[in-house]
Amino acid sequence: MAKGELWQNREVVSILRKERRVVEHFRQAGATSPASAKRLDDLHERHTLGLRRLRTRAVIREAKPDHFYLDEEVWEALGRTRRRVSLAVLALIVLLIVGVLAVSRLIAPS
Repeated sequence: MAKGELWQNREVVSILRKERRVVEHFRQAGATSPASAKRLDDLHERHTLGLRRLRTRAVIREAKPDHFYLDEEVWEALGRTRRRVSLAVLALIVLLIVGVLAVSRLIAPS
């Protein structure tokens, strides 16, 4: 693995960790429905990358001006989607490796 690829993997893990931290803050504060929405200041949450990404994906929603909550259903759906994409990528990598091995056996002299 190249140094750049390793750095990118660390960045992805860091971003996902930040998202989970934001979700945990909302859960601990009980801000999991429009009725229980809280201000970001009350949650001690800033406009971080994790929060911005979750708002973009509608995991964190604005119930009324400056009051936000965690949409658990959307968070779970996002997790399922990420797992499916990861499995699909892994399956493609395995197929690629199997294909390369099969072609190399056909090409290799006996």
